[in-house]
Amino acid sequence: MTRTDIEITSEGQTIRGWYYAPDGATGPTPAVVLAGGWCYVRELVMPYYAQEFASRGIGALVFDYRNLGVSDGDVRQHLDPWMQIRDYQNALSYLERRDDVDAARLGAWGISYSGGHVLVLAATDPRVKAVVSQIPVVDGYENMRRVHGTRGYRTLWKTILEDRALRYDDPDKRLYLPHASPDPDNEISAWPFVETYTTFKALKETEAPLYQNLSTVESVDLLLNYDIMPFVRRIYDVPTKMLVAEHDDLTLWDLEIGAFNALPTTKKDLTVLGGTTHMTLYSDQDRLAVAANEAGDWFARHLRP
Repeated sequence: MTRTDIEITSEGQTIRGWYYAPDGATGPTPAVVLAGGWCYVRELVMPYYAQEFASRGIGALVFDYRNLGVSDGDVRQHLDPWMQIRDYQNALSYLERRDDVDAARLGAWGISYSGGHVLVLAATDPRVKAVVSQIPVVDGYENMRRVHGTRGYRTLWKTILEDRALRYDDPDKRLYLPHASPDPDNEISAWPFVETYTTFKALKETEAPLYQNLSTVESVDLLLNYDIMPFVRRIYDVPTKMLVAEHDDLTLWDLEIGAFNALPTTKKDLTVLGGTTHMTLYSDQDRLAVAANEAGDWFARHLRP
């Protein structure tokens, strides 16, 4: 396969990524767009999936959202889910203009936060012909309440209100908090899990130096209003694959399975990955290989002629 640097205009700003073109193609190929979860940059895990798809004759576009990594954006480390979904849509617009891509056979892949995003895309963008959603965020409000617990959730809301007041008084100022903390009992973070901190710390040191363990507090404020269920119920005919980690208590496997069961399409498939967790899908190469193979099979089945 061949990897090239690409640039995409998204609402007047430049987002940057890589396009993996399959070798030996004799005409336009299917293509899948991939983006990451909370604070992810393009080097995190996604190239592994992109290479898997390209090895099956399917092009793959991996990109950084606005405000993250190598992409533009004035408010660094700010995560607006609807802005990120629009970046996905603009990545699809880029793909359908490439001569080596078959615009009638586009797919979308997402993991964690973006696992929810691609389900929104399946409901709202008819260009998407197949979706793979891995360990998706389903309901931000329920997710934050459960993972922070009662006392932690009180602290989270106190921080959000402080940030709202600060931004009202001075629009150029805002509060930030860690993605994750090594001491979540004593330091507020967006996702209060030690294994999240240690896994992403290791990935930063080995393959993703542009990753930052930081987001705006407003990002969490926006997460609290994120709920994909109204969109899930609108997915009638898009082949949809969901991969869930057994006993995932980060993005809550019961909510994920509930979202899968609510899909009205008959073209759906659920895989519960036993012996894994949310974070081992990043840190364990064997589990990663299983997930990538499942995703590759799905796209090959539904996007290849």
